[in-house]
Amino acid sequence: MADADDVRRLALALDGAVENESDGFDFRVGGRGFVWSYPEREPGRRRVLRTDVAVLYVGDEAEKQALVLGEPELFFTVPGYDGLPLVMVRLPRVTVDRLAELVTDAWRMRVE
Repeated sequence: MADADDVRRLALALDGAVENESDGFDFRVGGRGFVWSYPEREPGRRRVLRTDVAVLYVGDEAEKQALVLGEPELFFTVPGYDGLPLVMVRLPRVTVDRLAELVTDAWRMRVE
């Protein structure tokens, strides 16, 4: 299964991708984020960067809902991301091959 090192390796292999300084991981292309560590926020607690969960740009709400509803064991969302084309993926549950597709798709949508 995948981990933060896989995210880093896959993202940096993409043309123009840069990593922003972060306690987790944060990748951008052309100044636009395409995959980063999930900043978990719980009421009354400080934000915690989860490196076992990646936030991915998915382009639109329809794609987001298709992933979340179709594969809830892999993908989820939170109220703070309502209306945003972002989905979270549980890295320990996704294969590296599938993660490569997801990261590449996110990069492709942000580079255009």
